[in-house]
Amino acid sequence: MKSKFYIPFIILSIICCAGLFVKFPEETIVAEGINTADLAWMLSASGLVLLMTPGLSFFYGGMVSKKNIISTMLQSFIALGVITVLYVAVVFSLSFGTSFHGIIGNPFDFALFKGVGLNTNAALSPTIPLLLFAAFQMKFAIITPALITGSFAERVKFSGYLVFMCLFSVFIYTPLAHWTWHPDGFLRKLGVLDFAGGTVVHMSAGYAALAGALVLGQRKSFGSNAHTEPANIPYILLGTGMLWFGWFGFNAGSALGANQTAVLAFVTTVVASASAMMAWVGFDAIRGKKVSAMGTCIGAVVGLVAITPAAGFVNIP
Repeated sequence: MKSKFYIPFIILSIICCAGLFVKFPEETIVAEGINTADLAWMLSASGLVLLMTPGLSFFYGGMVSKKNIISTMLQSFIALGVITVLYVAVVFSLSFGTSFHGIIGNPFDFALFKGVGLNTNAALSPTIPLLLFAAFQMKFAIITPALITGSFAERVKFSGYLVFMCLFSVFIYTPLAHWTWHPDGFLRKLGVLDFAGGTVVHMSAGYAALAGALVLGQRKSFGSNAHTEPANIPYILLGTGMLWFGWFGFNAGSALGANQTAVLAFVTTVVASASAMMAWVGFDAIRGKKVSAMGTCIGAVVGLVAITPAAGFVNIP
């Protein structure tokens, strides 16, 4: 085995061993300030968002050539492991630690989840434990680099993708999350509104995917029948269903509580996705094309992406 393949495992081992030498303060669990309804909903929402990453692996896996199904699906699925460890180690602290001039968080505030406990945090999680808030935000950090795999599929080696995923999370995702979602982030103070990740998640992943496609060039199989025909339509349908279901946690969960804003985000999410799906089907019909399962699924996902940054701010009428 080439030495470069040992690098991720060496880094992972160092992070794990570092936890043995970090002394965490003992915490007295105080129930005061915790809203149990909010707590229950946010636990559910965190699970829903986690489900989206396996759903994404089916969605992308069904679109590529047959020989690349497993590798493409694994590129999404591996984020559950890699980003979780990286998030605990430093990404959460960089995203939500004490702000340095609104640009980045203190990497030592919550390193290895130090101080991330079962009490509330007035600035970040006033009605739920900070640990639950961190767990919910972790799912956003996981799915963001996984979204880029649609562009990287059949273009990069798996080892190269792992390196990119780590670099992207630390140097791209964390600053955007801090700027936009931290109470002292400079974009937040300028009045930028991103309810559930239109900027932090979708724009960052979209620009990274575009840059990757431009730099890496077209796929080797481009133009061949094996490439133009999706490998597994049922996978695409299954992935779309999992994404749509998980998106309720993605958007409604971003209200950070069981409240009216969560209800609004829940309903706008389903209406936007359904409207985009039917619009796609309608345009196909106008152009004289048959309704396709792949086009229907893409339309639904486009609607979910489009409503995300404003899900809790807009009304249905």
